[in-house]
Amino acid sequence: MTAMRWLACGLIALSLAGCVSHPVRPLPTLSVAELAAASARQAAHEAWAREHRAWSLQGRVALSNGRDGGSGRMDWRQQDLHYDVSLSAPVTRQSWRLSGDETAATLAGLEGGTRSGTDPAALLREATRWEIPVTALTAWVRGARADEASHGRATLGYGADGRLSRIEQAGWVIDYGAWQATQGTELPVRLEARRADAKVRLIVDAWDGADAP
Repeated sequence: MTAMRWLACGLIALSLAGCVSHPVRPLPTLSVAELAAASARQAAHEAWAREHRAWSLQGRVALSNGRDGGSGRMDWRQQDLHYDVSLSAPVTRQSWRLSGDETAATLAGLEGGTRSGTDPAALLREATRWEIPVTALTAWVRGARADEASHGRATLGYGADGRLSRIEQAGWVIDYGAWQATQGTELPVRLEARRADAKVRLIVDAWDGADAP
């Protein structure tokens, strides 16, 4: 069974009501003082993220490419630049695992055996047809902009409460729906990344073992 097929099966079986895509919401207009406070808050959070480079999350992910869609359970473990991402469809008991760093990636669990490459996003696209910006998501999933030297300049948008609400970077738009206070900061528990027809929607159930709401 191909990755596309078993993820589609998982979509039928796995409830992701909270991961349904919503219309793009307009961002509020903040005063100069409010924008300065939000920017300072974001800078402090990104400084925290740079200092805490080992983390993990468990959650539910829904993927679509404008033609096909699927969903499953996600387990992501990060140690500095090294990532280990597992995606599984519980009913079909199929899974794949992507591991690597900024220079090499290995994809295991698909028909045809293990595949390797230098670009994890390209490797996934070729093997599964899913568009998942793995390297940039390492930062986005924690509510931080990805390295601008590698991914281009980011534009940030904030909500009325001063929290980060949107990142636009590398052609992707990442919207944040909910946050959880944990480990001296706040981390996203609901987000959607989209570019053209590609969408990645994520609900985080646990950050580093701390249950998310």
